[in-house]
Amino acid sequence: MENVLEVKQLSKQYSKVLAADKVSFEIKKGEIFALIGPNGAGKTTTIRMISTLLTPTAGDAVVNGYSILKEPEKVRQSITYLPDEAGAYKNMTGKNYLRFMAGLFSTDIDKINSYVERAEKMCGLGDRLKDKIGTYSRGMIRRLLLSRAVMTQPALAILDEPTSGLDVLNALEIRKMIKDLAKDEGMSFLLSSHNMLEIEFVSDRVGIIAKGHLLVTGRTDELKQRYNAHNLEEVFERVVNNNEIL
Repeated sequence: MENVLEVKQLSKQYSKVLAADKVSFEIKKGEIFALIGPNGAGKTTTIRMISTLLTPTAGDAVVNGYSILKEPEKVRQSITYLPDEAGAYKNMTGKNYLRFMAGLFSTDIDKINSYVERAEKMCGLGDRLKDKIGTYSRGMIRRLLLSRAVMTQPALAILDEPTSGLDVLNALEIRKMIKDLAKDEGMSFLLSSHNMLEIEFVSDRVGIIAKGHLLVTGRTDELKQRYNAHNLEEVFERVVNNNEIL
């Protein structure tokens, strides 16, 4: 199966702080990969380098065949990035927001209509799309944002804390959307989350990072067996405390 993302010895140095040190992993087509770690572990730095928002000190990453160093514009056309703090224009209706965002990706009216129709169907907000976003709950906004992020069918969707602050039902809906997109459309995902239950449910493989080092990668069931753990939280604790480096 082809790799949509190949991260090769990616490093980032901030003055005296090494935020990411020779991080390497890959994501296959249709795979959901979760990058987890303590605060300040290097997750966000790694994600921002892959997203071309930060320039690596060393190493490279290849997204959909394009280098983040040599072809950043092509990389940006192949990905979508939804950060935890993302918001939407509160004075716009949901429908107008989706059409506005679709217009940033294409000038072809047929493509724009196709993107909007796809996003409207995915978000499941129905008639509420006629209302201003300022009247939406956090869960509704997050569903709108995720639908906007994937309406162009990117090769790789990068989601930072996709269900942060959501109640159980809205979080379940977002997770289902992610799994369905990976299974039915072959979309690949790079997730970052502190919610171990969520990661265990939604991801195909996980990578645990601490102090800038990617310590271990693997399927959740494999890692639980390797570390004689009942759940991913126990795996996480043992890996980070032992500081085992691949």
